[in-house]
Amino acid sequence: MVNRKELDPGSSPEAAYGAHLRRLREKRGWSQENLAGDLGYSSQHISAVETGRKPPTLPFSRKADLAFGAAGSADSLEREWHEMRRGSPLEGFPEYVGHEGRAVEIRLYEIGIIPGLLQTPQYARVLAESSVRRNAITPGQADERVSFLAERQAAVMRSRPPMLFVIMDESCIRRPIGGAAVMKAQLARLVEFADMPNTVLQVAPFEIGERRAFDLPVNLLTLPDRSVICYAESQSQGHLDRESASVMPMLTTYHQLQAEALSQAASVAMINEARKGTP
Repeated sequence: MVNRKELDPGSSPEAAYGAHLRRLREKRGWSQENLAGDLGYSSQHISAVETGRKPPTLPFSRKADLAFGAAGSADSLEREWHEMRRGSPLEGFPEYVGHEGRAVEIRLYEIGIIPGLLQTPQYARVLAESSVRRNAITPGQADERVSFLAERQAAVMRSRPPMLFVIMDESCIRRPIGGAAVMKAQLARLVEFADMPNTVLQVAPFEIGERRAFDLPVNLLTLPDRSVICYAESQSQGHLDRESASVMPMLTTYHQLQAEALSQAASVAMINEARKGTP
């Protein structure tokens, strides 16, 4: 092949994406011109993405997945695009996010940090920059992580928003993140969230002890067909579960935790007390 540029997938996330795109194209025996015609892009654009000279976009990735029949599979380019933006998300998370934007009910439980859907931009930025300092992600990925979280928040606060149930361990409001000003604004955001007509916010206080039903963050989504999926993660692993035999007990456990947690009124009172104690 004339003027074929060899790729080093390990040189950058863009190069890895480009090599992936080329592999899918050549596996089907397609030229860049063939693929360009299917996607509605020029062959020069395809070449630039394959060689890492032009960053891929979400619309490009979705069109390519349709052309290759890779949507939702391990070969999905949309999945790889999300990984580029966030810096290697845990297994199952990209698929979870795809369902989150169309769920009719969202149930969240979090330990240690405010759930992402309730974070202020400043709070989210502090967490992202902390990951940069640990060399877990690049500064560019930190920017993308914050902007992507804003997109997720906008998607669930749509014209017909889902019911959003949130239980936070008390550690979420006690752990100082980013200093007094960031925490004060974040706690104020929680109070505003609790006042919305489609939300329920509860704090699981330390005093419930062993009656705290979960030791890890848990996300439960009720989809438009009333099926329920569960996403749970540890520090290094994530898992998306669709099987009702294992998901429904998680939903039951969530309801049991709701019964142990403070009422929304008592939770807001605790958050307001924490606000007063913030310098």
